[in-house]
Amino acid sequence: MGKKMFPKPKPPWWRKCRCTLQKIIIPLCIFQTIRLLLLPSTIDVLILGFLIGVACVLHFEWI
Repeated sequence: MGKKMFPKPKPPWWRKCRCTLQKIIIPLCIFQTIRLLLLPSTIDVLILGFLIGVACVLHFEWI
């Protein structure tokens, strides 16, 4: 499904929140990967999967 021709503009607070999250998500993924390599557990794998999913959503601008 393609992008709309004239998408409804997002509020300024949403853009600011999204921009801040884009700057923070990659260092969090790196930290979680290091933690997973040192002390592996199921919850660490789930957290890392969630963080990678959020990073993909923000990168491809799905929201």
